[in-house]
Amino acid sequence: MTVTFDGAPKADHINFGVGQPSMDLLPVELIKKASDGFLAQAQSAEINYGPLKGDARTLEALANFLSSHYETSVHQDNLMLTGGNSQALDFLSSQLITTGDVVFVEEPSYFLAFQIFKDHGAKLVGIPVDDEGINIEFLESALAYQKPKLLYTIPCFHNPCGHTLTVKRRERLVELAKRHDFIVVADEPYHLLRYQENSPPPMGDFWQDDVVISMGSFSKILAPGMRLGWLQTSPNILKQLLSSGVLNSGGSFNHFGGHIIRHAMSGELLEQHLRHTKAALAERVDAMDEALHQHMSDLCSWRKPKGGYFFWLQLAAGIDTRDLRKVAIEHKTGFQPGPVFSSNQGLENFLRLSFAHYGCDEIETGVQRLATALRKHVAGS
Repeated sequence: MTVTFDGAPKADHINFGVGQPSMDLLPVELIKKASDGFLAQAQSAEINYGPLKGDARTLEALANFLSSHYETSVHQDNLMLTGGNSQALDFLSSQLITTGDVVFVEEPSYFLAFQIFKDHGAKLVGIPVDDEGINIEFLESALAYQKPKLLYTIPCFHNPCGHTLTVKRRERLVELAKRHDFIVVADEPYHLLRYQENSPPPMGDFWQDDVVISMGSFSKILAPGMRLGWLQTSPNILKQLLSSGVLNSGGSFNHFGGHIIRHAMSGELLEQHLRHTKAALAERVDAMDEALHQHMSDLCSWRKPKGGYFFWLQLAAGIDTRDLRKVAIEHKTGFQPGPVFSSNQGLENFLRLSFAHYGCDEIETGVQRLATALRKHVAGS
């Protein structure tokens, strides 16, 4: 199934397939203030090619910011800046895999990551997940006959499932990576978007084991258009990554944007925005959960997410959400169908809803439309 990037939906549609923040959560004034703060003091060298890892002051500010929110020590020696997680994943793929290499992915997983790996000639093998994250027993069985170069995981507030990998399984995953000589690439853009309880330390906390690379991003906590993120990993892995031709040619990824976000992190600008974003998204989680209970509790099952962006719904066996999506569009709503999150086109009776792009009233209306579409589809099938 071909997947295309979901841009802004039609004005009269409520498309829960859009996994982007709503316009009211994009802080133009914050970016202006941070930009003004940087430009008022900028020196010529600061708009030249940047150091390969990123500006040292930016990395220090990022380390302090992450240490505060991760509630574990983060050092700038373990960090480098990226152009956001999509660019980071492409960069890692270019440096760590070659055509024909096996990459283990969770089943389900973030659908656009599949395309990035395939762009680099990787063979994808799905490893199932449950409510506690990746299934370690299944992983051990797969490792008996497959040798992956990478394992790609979304350990916190998973996209699309919403679950969080338990501490015990994190430790076991790292043990297996060391034993079987593969790299764990942890995609962690939602780690700071927790609404109900604390989450485990990020996978980047395992940097000492030399088998983990954690990817973080400002796209979900500030603005996607900034195209800025970070890697947290060991100095040994960083040394390998920093020898790449693209960095030696062009310097730090998004050096200019790093200075702007440095100014946002150094004051209270980013802290205030993150609190505002989490409060708004927490209300939307509640609104979607209540709407689903009111309009769809007899049609599907789900777990209320404790963070991130997404609800993962399971419908009755035999319902193909690819067909349902066509009916939903007729009712001016939408979602992402389960098979796009599958490495083998399974999960036909699942779908993903994002609550990030709409306010509470729109969420209520959209779920009503989706329920109507689903009942029509079931009646006609």
